[in-house]
Amino acid sequence: MELEVIRISSESDSTNGVLLELDRLAPAPHAEGFRCKRTFLAYTLEDEYRDEKKYGETRIPNGTYKIGLRKEGGYNSKYSKRFADFHIGMLHVLDVPNFEYILIHCGNTDEHTAGCLLVGDSQENNQITKDGFIGKSTQAYRRIYPRIAEAIECGEQVTITYKTI
Repeated sequence: MELEVIRISSESDSTNGVLLELDRLAPAPHAEGFRCKRTFLAYTLEDEYRDEKKYGETRIPNGTYKIGLRKEGGYNSKYSKRFADFHIGMLHVLDVPNFEYILIHCGNTDEHTAGCLLVGDSQENNQITKDGFIGKSTQAYRRIYPRIAEAIECGEQVTITYKTI
């Protein structure tokens, strides 16, 4: 499974984006290379870009990272109760240089993240709302989490690519 975050608005205190799932399609007859279909999953919110990392106030660098399941820690305990019907571990973005414990989780403003990726079903313009805002975060998380977590649990490699446009 391949996921992609397209960062569409980077402001002084937050970054708005979209989370997509990529599906590589076989090339059309007489064409070279794969075609790629992108399916919208959720709006995203992250901390802002910084040249130098400041703990809890910096988004992770552009790049491609593996996603695993983090089955320990405070968020995992909290989400095990909150989403008892489907939670099997936190979606954990792995091996990000100079960052630890980067998760994909619920939240509404950049105050709810310390480098993690927040997901939601609505988004406000972060050029107007300083901290950015995504709404219906729990709804989005409930929709996207099970499929991603199941792929990881079944041994499928899951990656996420962050791109800024």
